[in-house]
Amino acid sequence: MACSSPRRRTSSFTAATLLLLGALFMANLDMTGAQVGICYGMMGNNLPPATEVIALYRQYNIKRMRLYDPNEGALNALRGSGIEVMLGIPNSDLQRLTNPSEANSWVQKNVLNFWPNVRFRYIAVGNEISPVNGGTSWMAPFVLPALVNVFNAVRAAGLQDQIKVSIAIDMTLIGTSYPPSAGAFRGDVTSYLAPIVGHLAYAKTPLFANIYTYFSYSGNPKDISLPYALFTSPSVLVWDNGRGYQNLFDAMLDSLYSALERLGGGNTLDVVVSESGWPSAGGFGTTFDNAGTYLSNLIRHVKGGTPKRPGKAIETYIFAMFDENQKQPELEKHFGAFYPYKQPKYNLNFGGQRNWDISAEHNATVSLKSDM
Repeated sequence: MACSSPRRRTSSFTAATLLLLGALFMANLDMTGAQVGICYGMMGNNLPPATEVIALYRQYNIKRMRLYDPNEGALNALRGSGIEVMLGIPNSDLQRLTNPSEANSWVQKNVLNFWPNVRFRYIAVGNEISPVNGGTSWMAPFVLPALVNVFNAVRAAGLQDQIKVSIAIDMTLIGTSYPPSAGAFRGDVTSYLAPIVGHLAYAKTPLFANIYTYFSYSGNPKDISLPYALFTSPSVLVWDNGRGYQNLFDAMLDSLYSALERLGGGNTLDVVVSESGWPSAGGFGTTFDNAGTYLSNLIRHVKGGTPKRPGKAIETYIFAMFDENQKQPELEKHFGAFYPYKQPKYNLNFGGQRNWDISAEHNATVSLKSDM
């Protein structure tokens, strides 16, 4: 079911106010020193063409993009843009990429034919494949050979230092997450992950992880408070071996670091947060205010690292660029940072104060305080 059309701008929401809102959005993303990118999903029938999307990234100084497949229109539009790209290999392609010649052909067609006019930063070999997820478990045996073959194809082109090849996981592979220092993968996924982690450590490549505090909170609101999930808790809520955790994002990421260490990744394997966001509608805890609060706080927070790895900026990709009306279930349609008509949904704010009221767009004053 398609979602309703975005509310049109009222006459009071003038071009001047749009320009001001855009300037604020641009400043917010730029303050992270380009550590923050945005995922460009295309599952909507009302989205602008790729050329306009790339222009929108440039207009708002969004310097990194996650692209889920080698869409030719998007790749051509990215030529000369300067945007750094995490390019996804669709799960449906992994089986054939277990053949080294197929991997070489894929890299030639979708990477080398565009390089260096398109600035590829990463290749993500599949997304959220799990050996214990019935929907993706049959693909799990293909992940490591496809990963190695694509890495070898990139290395054969002499680009292994410029383009890193990895996989993107979700947090359902974590079996123990509390406290963060006890983080460990599920016992039934370790044989799948261990050789992958070993390869990433050898290749000096980060693991990609999709980290959503929203799903942890909505699945367990009795034990996880909304402020803890939204970065708005006024004090430390969890102490772990002298490390204080004031937000769930840090706790989840540090539990993943601990799990990687237990699996042989050492304390040097980095994690890139390849997705993180909060839906504005469609489910429990999905309000416009909560989504705006989460994104603004996330952008500000990732500059500073976690208690386990302080002072180290966390490269993070917001999910997603647009609301995508062809996704299911309903809440999946409402993760966008922009409306399909190219205006920002939120006043993303680093300073803590509200710089702009988008009430003309939403019939409600935007607040950066969560419901307690």
